Amino acid sequence: MTPEEGDAILRDYFAPWIQDLGLRVEEVGERHAVVRLPWSEALARAGGGLCGQAMMAAADTATVVAISSARGGFVPMTTVQQSTAFQRPVAGEDVLIHVRITKLGKTLAFSEITLTPDGATDPAAQASTVYAILG
Repeated sequence: MTPEEGDAILRDYFAPWIQDLGLRVEEVGERHAVVRLPWSEALARAGGGLCGQAMMAAADTATVVAISSARGGFVPMTTVQQSTAFQRPVAGEDVLIHVRITKLGKTLAFSEITLTPDGATDPAAQASTVYAILG
């Protein structure tokens, strides 16, 4: 799968409000994906930090791209579980979402996600997901 095919998944299979996040696929591989969440004042909470809801939605969405890449294309799937730990605020910076598929079964997929401000080494948040593969 290519980043352009990942972008097509974002465009073709997600609700308009997810598309409004402006996510862009930077990289895809056999069991991983990197997706960019561009900084936007529209996603800032009181105090100017990127809201956690936007980061959680971006992590969840990036996981679909990573699973699709691992399976060779999009198939219907749904989130079963997501856990997110926020470690520091993000303000005025894009966030790179690194998704690594840790187990890909026939009906379930597991992933670990790191959300890091562009250019930083320390993450702003870490997440894990479990997905049910429906197709």
